[in-house]
Amino acid sequence: MFYHLLYPLHEHYHVFNVFRYITFRFALAIMTALLISFAFGPMVIRWLRRLKVGQQVRSDGPETHLSKAGTPTMGGILILLAITVPTLMWSDLTNPYVWLALAATLSFGAIGFYDDYLKVVRKKSEGLKARYKFGWQVAVSLVIGVALYLNPMDPYKTQLIIPFLKNISVYLLWFYVPFVVLVLVGSSNAVNLTDGLDGLAIGLVGIAAAANAFLVYVGGNKIFADYLQVMFLPGTGELTVFCGSIIGASLGFLWFNAHPAEVFMGDVGSLALGGALGILAVLTKHEIILVIVGGIFVAEALSVIFQVVSFKSTGKRIFKMAPVHHHFEKEGWAESKVIVRFWLLGVILALIGLSTLKLR
Repeated sequence: MFYHLLYPLHEHYHVFNVFRYITFRFALAIMTALLISFAFGPMVIRWLRRLKVGQQVRSDGPETHLSKAGTPTMGGILILLAITVPTLMWSDLTNPYVWLALAATLSFGAIGFYDDYLKVVRKKSEGLKARYKFGWQVAVSLVIGVALYLNPMDPYKTQLIIPFLKNISVYLLWFYVPFVVLVLVGSSNAVNLTDGLDGLAIGLVGIAAAANAFLVYVGGNKIFADYLQVMFLPGTGELTVFCGSIIGASLGFLWFNAHPAEVFMGDVGSLALGGALGILAVLTKHEIILVIVGGIFVAEALSVIFQVVSFKSTGKRIFKMAPVHHHFEKEGWAESKVIVRFWLLGVILALIGLSTLKLR
């Protein structure tokens, strides 16, 4: 919005020419998201407390979590506000990729919101039944997959890029749509499963968003793309501003979600953020790099899958508790130690993901 209002003024006042630069608007998006978080965070927390939408804690979980019962949840509403407003303010709104990224994020957020609403407002412990929750995620992802498959702006359509290899890619053809569904649904649920400790998921999302910002900017800039010999995708560079909004929203929410948390994001936040990371991956052809950068999310999801399969087939558990962050708590690690160490691993994985740009 402000981009369209302010940039045209550069014809009369040269100073407004700065708004043409994605990097400048990226910085503005981070700062705006932070300001929104700090300004509205206390109000959102008070509002959630008045609504008495407190977190329900599993009785079989770590004993240290019992004190968290009643902490306001559904704080993901603040995250969505802090992502949406800066993106609309500082992005080029004629760019369809921006709208698609926002639509995916808000759609997954809506599914999470309804799930949270059933749990904490309607007091249905199960929330939205798994088959309906999964079904809506698949439906949203199918719409996005078909839209991308029919996208006339994308010269590479169904290509899957293989990291570390310069000239090798796989043409998915008709399998591209189900592949998009797999990436979006998998990413959304992986972040959801990781959201179990104060600040863990939002910190990792911020790290992944920072890595994605660099990847998106390079892939959308012809000079840098040619220099690093990566696929140039016209128009996708504008998603750097969207990444900036996610970074700012993550930092802002972490202020209130750091241990001991004043508020939890709930499914409205975790499903939306997972969807945001997923849509960034499919729009910029970095699906495999998402697995690297989001390696902690992948590990958390796999730990649940392995635990369920092992218990149902052998009656034995691989971990003391899944997702795997709870396993380490059961091993005696302090919650803060688990969080910081997982963040450090997240940074390392992000750097490995970024290294694929040069090692091709």
